[in-house]
Amino acid sequence: MRLRVRVACAGLLLATFATTSAVAGELDAVLARAMDGSRTPAVGVAVIRDGKVADVAVRGVRRNDAAEAVTPGDVWLIGSTSKPMTTALIAKLVERGTLSWDAPLSSMLPELAASMREDYRAVTLVQLLSHGAGLPENLRDLSHVDRYFTDTRPLPEQRLAYITEALQDAPVAREDAAFSYSNTGFLIAAVIAERATGKPFETLMREEVFVPLGMDSAGFGPTSDGQIRGHRDGKPVTVLARSDDGVPMLFTAAGNMHMSLRDWARFCIDQLAGGRGNGTLLKPESYRLMQTARPGRPAGLDWGVQPTIAGRRGPVLAHGGSDGNWLAWVALFPRENSGVLVVANAADDMDGDKVTHAALAELLPTLSPADKKPD
Repeated sequence: MRLRVRVACAGLLLATFATTSAVAGELDAVLARAMDGSRTPAVGVAVIRDGKVADVAVRGVRRNDAAEAVTPGDVWLIGSTSKPMTTALIAKLVERGTLSWDAPLSSMLPELAASMREDYRAVTLVQLLSHGAGLPENLRDLSHVDRYFTDTRPLPEQRLAYITEALQDAPVAREDAAFSYSNTGFLIAAVIAERATGKPFETLMREEVFVPLGMDSAGFGPTSDGQIRGHRDGKPVTVLARSDDGVPMLFTAAGNMHMSLRDWARFCIDQLAGGRGNGTLLKPESYRLMQTARPGRPAGLDWGVQPTIAGRRGPVLAHGGSDGNWLAWVALFPRENSGVLVVANAADDMDGDKVTHAALAELLPTLSPADKKPD
């Protein structure tokens, strides 16, 4: 069983691959070189400079059993790189006084307080969204996830059932508890938001994040017919029936969202602006909380926070995501007000990792100066 909605959070690309600088304006050539000899059907990239989208390029086909080319306006599933969007939604509810960063889980979900393990009763939203709650990545018995692919209940009911079981799972080992990557933590946060507002997570995300930022193409779950398809085992994935195929719809808050490259960039540009004190979505303290590494952890909420990346000067806000059918990366340089977003409609088994890394290797040197080592 290959349930996966992430690749890494922090440390995703730390300086292990060679970099060569791409010349601005030749983005299509960068993608052509990255895809050369690969089995990846399509790749897309957006480059941010001076807080604006400088260039967008896409290359390849929507699915490898047809000839229809991808277009700049197509939507891509971006996996766990959307987790910071979930954090932004929660931050807005905290700013409004609907939620509290520091309230214990037992008070935020009182109906589950008696059934959840004692280990989790004092967990806070900050811990949930920074992978510091000690929760396993997913349900320990992944076979229980399969039933959600055919579950017809409303998504809030499915999520409540899922986290009720998850909160009875044993926590991770004590030595891993300070940072244990957990999709479940984000699903719990979504349920907390749903119970506090009476609205489904998907409605809240549209109202609080997508609409304010003008992310008109953004949606939930896999892409539809006529759009780009994710690929696995050499073919497009069109039916999700079990965990080997991808993730169930209820995982939206943990990274099951799709959108165009420009709409993904709109969120990232607001994050860059927020780090400079002029974001439009959140208050300055919310951006700081999201973008500052927690003590003893490599991540904020839920940005990986790195001092450098591939030899480029940081700080760097980074994230990767995949459901096994897609692969996405984002690296933002707040000091330079720049960044890069790369996504492929295939993952490691079809060279998605090699293709996206090759594109990043050329683009990162154009976004931030070399990191100067101390003498």
